Amino acid sequence: MPERLSDFVTYELIDGVAVIRTDNPPVNALGNDVRAGLFAGMERFDADPQAKIALIHCEGRTFHAGADITEFGTKRKDPQISALCDRIEAAGKPVVATLHGTALGGGLEVAIAAHWRIAQAGSKVGLPEVHLGVIPAAGGTQRAPRLMGAAQALEAITSGRHIPVEEARDLGLVDEIDASGDPLAAGLAYARRLVAEGKGVRRSGEMTVPDATPELFAQWRERAVKQGRGLHAVLYCVEAVEACTLPIAEGLKRETEVSDKSHADPQRDAMVHAFFGERAVAKIPEAKAAPRPLAAIGVVGGGTMGAGIAAAALQSGLSVVMVERDAEALARGEANLRRNFASSVAKGRMSQGDLDALLESRWTGAADYGALKDADLVIEAVFETMAVKKEVFAKLDAVMREGAVLATNTSYLDVNEIAAVTRRPQDVLGLHFFSPAHIMRLLEVVVGDKTAPEVVATGFALAKRMGKIAVRAGVCDGFIGNRILGAYLKAADMMVEDGASPYEIDAAVRSFGYPMGPFEMGDLAGLDIGWLDRRGKDAARDPAERYAEGFLDRMYENGWLGQKTGMGFYDYSGGGRSGPPNPGVLPMIEAERRRLGINARAFPPEEILRRYIAAMVNEAAKVVEEGIALRPLDVDMTAIAGYGHPRWRGGPMHHADAVGLARILADLRDLAQEDPGFWAPAPLLERLVAEGRRFADLNAPAAG
Repeated sequence: MPERLSDFVTYELIDGVAVIRTDNPPVNALGNDVRAGLFAGMERFDADPQAKIALIHCEGRTFHAGADITEFGTKRKDPQISALCDRIEAAGKPVVATLHGTALGGGLEVAIAAHWRIAQAGSKVGLPEVHLGVIPAAGGTQRAPRLMGAAQALEAITSGRHIPVEEARDLGLVDEIDASGDPLAAGLAYARRLVAEGKGVRRSGEMTVPDATPELFAQWRERAVKQGRGLHAVLYCVEAVEACTLPIAEGLKRETEVSDKSHADPQRDAMVHAFFGERAVAKIPEAKAAPRPLAAIGVVGGGTMGAGIAAAALQSGLSVVMVERDAEALARGEANLRRNFASSVAKGRMSQGDLDALLESRWTGAADYGALKDADLVIEAVFETMAVKKEVFAKLDAVMREGAVLATNTSYLDVNEIAAVTRRPQDVLGLHFFSPAHIMRLLEVVVGDKTAPEVVATGFALAKRMGKIAVRAGVCDGFIGNRILGAYLKAADMMVEDGASPYEIDAAVRSFGYPMGPFEMGDLAGLDIGWLDRRGKDAARDPAERYAEGFLDRMYENGWLGQKTGMGFYDYSGGGRSGPPNPGVLPMIEAERRRLGINARAFPPEEILRRYIAAMVNEAAKVVEEGIALRPLDVDMTAIAGYGHPRWRGGPMHHADAVGLARILADLRDLAQEDPGFWAPAPLLERLVAEGRRFADLNAPAAG
């Protein structure tokens, strides 16, 4: 009978193999009870004269998938994972780890502290701690480079990627792969073979790292600064791995020192906030509703967005019917769809034959709405005008079966107005994908006044199936993301009118951690989109509101629409996705200032960011107070997953909490003296400051 060492860990001797077994569903997380049990198991093994070799095995669907997330932010009880790994490596007899599922973080550190490793085919390993703002601190930065080389370890640790086990074997992290699907039997057989072959203890800490040169680490520090865009954790990883040139005891000590620095860094709190925020956004009022069936979907429109949505659906195992207005448009739609898979084919992730077979079996093109009659859900992705979308929904209402979900991919428009043209507004919602839809992780699920709870649940189920982060949004112009975007873009436009150059603003925003500035983003999206949006709002615009977009109108009139025309704020005539500034832009802006009688002044980078962030946070506070976003964390996840907000800042609301809401409010009050209409502080922000509270205090789950 197995000997119980803790609630989740047992010890059993099977033909000379000491099986130290964890059964802590769902992912065998390395919580205190598991760590204590494994540590006791190693003690028991070393003292057991009948045990020739130990096998670390996990029941269920995975090996140890990492630390226990419920312990994040708390002081963990001993033994720590680092002490456990040291104890495993120090064992006087050989120790084998048998891997399956995902061995991540502390789980992989346990495995590489063992002396031998066998893994099931199809499993994955990785050290993803960088995504939480910290480093692998249980020996990962010391043992991994000794097994796979410093260069490969740096790539794996700084990227935090999940490594297929077949690659892990080639790198040296895994010794053998078994395809039986039975990790216990495979581990036992491997352990017995090692004993028969006289293979003993093989400690990774005693290995050397030939490629760990000063030049290598200098290159990686430079790369970390460039690619990290302000993320400190990447530099911490490089600093820790560099200690692999020291004896293992000294290297582990240095790893702990660097880990302590990373845990004390405010970026760690922001990254942990983002980690939990991605899970918390699913806690919505409709969470208890059962989603409707979801096997086949329809997509109306084969343009960039429609083809991207279709690709995302096909990648998630759904069948897709694409409807276009005629055969010619449908052919373009199929070409767009195939283009979305071109990179995967070029990189060998799938063959051309695989792609052809995928489209043959699960994609259908049609020029007749009747082809959608059996779809479980249809997503309209046509031109962004209300008249066109109403026409599409009237046709969908006539052909779709009862109980099917009708979704619009609108970026701004009123979902309630669209739903009103149907006989089934309860079945209508917004599914706002972000381009490219098969890559971008954000999906705004826009809930109309009459949208049924199970329809909302279906939107979230679709997002989960596609591997996207779904955020629940209410109906307003632009929903969560584009409404807030509109506010900080307006702040940028006003600065340009008043004297800042677009290039100064782009540089300042990049320095904050965004991958691109607002004018680079405009060039990428197409400046005609903003022009169309402004014309749609002309009639309802308050005459007292400052219209700071005149220079953008001149851009449109000049035909400078961005990358699509080869010229925007930047010159793309070289054919790339970046280029030098368009030399005609600044003279054009200066002429616009003269026309308006504006005396230009300088805007230092810190003032640019002060205004940009104040506008963002202020509008976000209004979005939360109005219930468009359920909680501040929903704003943060929208900004990170869809708008390039640096994850290491935790999103605009977390950032505002970090710098202090009183400071943001003071900035807004100062700015309101020049334009009280735009800069008036949100009542929620004023109330939180008066009460000494933070946005984080409003992040309670939205229970169903």
